[in-house]
Amino acid sequence: MRDASRRADRSERRGGLPNALFVVAAAEALPYELDGQACHLSVTLPWGSLLRGLLTADAGILAGLHRICAPGAGVELLLSLTPRDGAGYGMVLDMASLSRLGASYERCGFDMVAMCPATASDVAATHSTWAKRLGVGRERPAWRVGLVRR
Repeated sequence: MRDASRRADRSERRGGLPNALFVVAAAEALPYELDGQACHLSVTLPWGSLLRGLLTADAGILAGLHRICAPGAGVELLLSLTPRDGAGYGMVLDMASLSRLGASYERCGFDMVAMCPATASDVAATHSTWAKRLGVGRERPAWRVGLVRR
């Protein structure tokens, strides 16, 4: 987050985001001061419990994300899962599995509005050094999922 926050602190003319906020907290325990504040939320290459929660539509994690998003807020997910790192998730990340998640996301107040394989240029646009090291979008498949908070 250090690099991302440094980029966000640039002048707006140089691509800075003066209203960007970076928070280190579990998705199911986000500060209540954030309730309804996010007009856009990006989750880029989550791992551990956040990845597991997004792939299983965990109600606690989705409720936390829903709580901080304003009505109509867009949520952008960039997800990657390979058999090597997905053994504990019991799923393969593909169009069918993501489509099945749509109904679960709807029950938690999100409409799935987009879902497609991420291209190398999609991944490059995130400026994620982690994605670059992993080869996401080139050697390692990734998916873009777009949600809107109801």
